[in-house]
Amino acid sequence: MTDLEQSYHFNVMRRAIELIDGRDETLSLNDLAAEMGMSAAHFQRLFSQWVGVSPKRYQQYLTLGHAKDLLAQRYTTLETADAAGLSSSGRLHDLFLRWEAMSPGEFARKGSGLTIHYGWFDSPFGEALAMGTDRGLCGLAFAGEFGHAATMADMRARWPDAAYIEAPDRIAPWVEAGFDGRREAALHMIGAPFQIKVWEALLAIPSGHVTTYSEIAAAIGSPRAVRAVGTAVGRNPVSFLIPCHRALRKSGGLGGYHWGLPVKRAILAWESARADA
Repeated sequence: MTDLEQSYHFNVMRRAIELIDGRDETLSLNDLAAEMGMSAAHFQRLFSQWVGVSPKRYQQYLTLGHAKDLLAQRYTTLETADAAGLSSSGRLHDLFLRWEAMSPGEFARKGSGLTIHYGWFDSPFGEALAMGTDRGLCGLAFAGEFGHAATMADMRARWPDAAYIEAPDRIAPWVEAGFDGRREAALHMIGAPFQIKVWEALLAIPSGHVTTYSEIAAAIGSPRAVRAVGTAVGRNPVSFLIPCHRALRKSGGLGGYHWGLPVKRAILAWESARADA
């Protein structure tokens, strides 16, 4: 499948997700296909190719109760999980990731002396802005909710004194490997020490599973810092690869997502459906 086809499939999916979210009842295949301007057979084929299950089955993963079901069935206790990401570099669960954290001193300089290459890429979840240093990807953002200018401004504000060069070819292999999930992708985590501890904990959550903000707080040795953990999760600069979308509220609520809850819901549903396929 080409990148253009992936982006097209996601746009179809997103319109379907928005439609499903706005209705209380399950929509039939014919109704969904008609709303997408396609025949039922064509919509079913595209949908199933992209997510691996039928539209009817997928709707079950987009319900408000799905997060609660994940907590009941696929809740990851980080203190007892194989938390490779909490202590050492290596291959982490469903993605082959090699990560390196920036030192506190480097972070305090707000990117001064750092060169960050960036580019726009099609992804399974819409157009993505990727950024990377010579050590690995340091940023991955989804632009669908906000557009190019706002997404770029958001990411650049994290390291305002860095030099930015548009050079997608420099980082394309890491981006492709990250979404492929079968080749090693290098990450360069740029954040405050507390943030990096939280992001390392997120790396220990397998695809198709979730955990809670309070569980993450306990795993990093700060059980009372649940709100601070939530803030750090929201400031994760490398979306999807550092899976902040897998952090939920104890109640089963989705919580927030910096790039929009429709994207978070779509990623969780996509991962859940593939885990069950």
